[in-house]
Amino acid sequence: MKWIETKVIFDFDDKPLASDLISNIFYDMGLQGVVVESQAAEITEDWAEDALRTSDDDAVTGYFPKNDAAEKKFRVLEQGLALMKKENRIITRVICREIDEEDWSESWKEYFWPEKISENFVVKPTWREYSSSEDEIVIEIDPGMAFGTGTHPTTALCIQMIERYLKPGASFLDVGTGSGILMVSAAKIGAEPVWGVDTDEVAVEIARKNLLLNRTDTSKFRVMTGNLADAVDRRFDLVAANILSEVILVLLDTVQDVLTKDGIFICSGIIERNKDAVVRKMEDSGFEIMEIKIKEEWVSIAGRPSAGQVPML
Repeated sequence: MKWIETKVIFDFDDKPLASDLISNIFYDMGLQGVVVESQAAEITEDWAEDALRTSDDDAVTGYFPKNDAAEKKFRVLEQGLALMKKENRIITRVICREIDEEDWSESWKEYFWPEKISENFVVKPTWREYSSSEDEIVIEIDPGMAFGTGTHPTTALCIQMIERYLKPGASFLDVGTGSGILMVSAAKIGAEPVWGVDTDEVAVEIARKNLLLNRTDTSKFRVMTGNLADAVDRRFDLVAANILSEVILVLLDTVQDVLTKDGIFICSGIIERNKDAVVRKMEDSGFEIMEIKIKEEWVSIAGRPSAGQVPML
């Protein structure tokens, strides 16, 4: 597969702020991992999704699969950078190049290490060794270039919510599955069946590989290509969506159609400034808010149908 390496070089005094703002543009576009390059040795990153490399430039780089959606994503990036320039006066320039997956598949791995992201879950890249304690649940992950290892705050928050509310034997649906890490987490808790859906065929294939990598019983999971939950023909005890706020707002119009009577909906990937809009839409859609968790300006929300709003089965 061909990929487009998109490097955003910036000039701004507050380098951590500029790095965060540019990274957030990439995250808003659906990328779950970027590479941060900096001239300043004192800048540190808690590396999981964001690699820190020394460089002659200050830059943030994202990787897009070369497909029909690439041109649209690049336009969205340009619009985000133009808005950032207007609001924050951060000057940027963008350099793109086409690369083969093999050219980067080894070098980027040095930036990923095992990390504990919840009370019990540890995310471990497949190429690292890790000795787990008795109470730890290890998720093996090989994300590929399009997805992070699952330790970005949005994913960590979502997994913490799943760990809190998902009971063994409950059914689970992941909308916008990406690398499949939420499906793997649910399966390790004991969910059955575990379904996932994504619009990206690359994501579907990576998710399937990661489920098999974690020895998930093939009879207990299903991952498919589709738009949100449109292709889903059954109800689930817990539905999770770690996607963009704007997409969550659309999903809320129909998500109760795939929830069981006492089902729980968990959404993450929400920038803190969008929290109130999502909460309002959840309440307007007939949800009772159960919990809101915030980490590093990212938000995860759990809710269930309010009394009188329970879907008919």
